[in-house]
Amino acid sequence: MSKTVLIVDDSLYMRTLIKDALEEAGFSIVGQAADGETAVDLALELNPEIITLDNILPDMLGLDIIKTLKAEGNASRIVMVSAVGQQSVINAGIELGASDYIVKPFTSEKLLEVVNKVAAA
Repeated sequence: MSKTVLIVDDSLYMRTLIKDALEEAGFSIVGQAADGETAVDLALELNPEIITLDNILPDMLGLDIIKTLKAEGNASRIVMVSAVGQQSVINAGIELGASDYIVKPFTSEKLLEVVNKVAAA
């Protein structure tokens, strides 16, 4: 059975890039969100196994979304995908419960490597 994924990014281009790469690798994309509020609603409703999460969204930070989902008891594994590559932000994401962190720009190979690793954990 394929792993379910929710893609969260305010860029349609980024969401499409991630979706195409993951679908090609056999993942099932169950939803997409362009902002934090939609992301939280979809994550709680769909309960995907994996969420790819941008950190800078129009209405909230990915770090705040992680806090909200953990507080709600959501068990999705989170892979942060962000152009923000500062170690402090990466550390904060991991400390809050993200499973891994990919810095944009990235290759499809890097994305699949990280998502497959998180999916197998």
